[in-house]
Amino acid sequence: MTLYSIILPTYNEKENLPIITWIIDEVMNKSGFPYELIIVDDNSPDGTGEVAKKLQSIFGGNKIILKPRSGKLGLGSAYLHGLKFAKGDFVIIMDADLSHHPKFIPEFIKLQKQHDYDIVTGTRYASNGGVSGWDLKRKLISRTANYIAQVLLRPKASDLTGSFRLYKKTVLQDLVSRCTSRGYVFQMEMIVLASSLGYKIGEEILS
Repeated sequence: MTLYSIILPTYNEKENLPIITWIIDEVMNKSGFPYELIIVDDNSPDGTGEVAKKLQSIFGGNKIILKPRSGKLGLGSAYLHGLKFAKGDFVIIMDADLSHHPKFIPEFIKLQKQHDYDIVTGTRYASNGGVSGWDLKRKLISRTANYIAQVLLRPKASDLTGSFRLYKKTVLQDLVSRCTSRGYVFQMEMIVLASSLGYKIGEEILS
């Protein structure tokens, strides 16, 4: 069966990591999709790394893959690091702070299968989409960045700054080899680049 590699960058997520790990396991087991969870912790001072080790002992080393780094090196490079160890043909990236609910992962997978999309991205800005756990300032910054990018770049996706996506691994490898950004702009560059290269992009409404 197809294996799905979920890359989860963490920094000071001691409280959230056990919750999201448990939900991911429940969702993936219930839906019948084999998975591995690659946790990339940037030496969190709150003890996230130790929590990750305990989770690995509970869920097993075949499901929880720990690939920590020595310091806070950025979100984009965290995905690059995790990608090196991904065994699946598909890679899912998401945040560990519970702003992305794992319940959407099976929907991403189903949509990809139906249309053979190269990328499926969660959108907060189409129809009834939204995001949980964000304050007004963060929402305004995200919406403004998306609006400017839509006007200037005209990509084939409504949410450019979102970090909840499913990629064919070969597509993700191609994109990261071309990207120059490594911070939060990384997400925007990835989707704009994918659009310019003609990759098929599907959207799943996050609501």
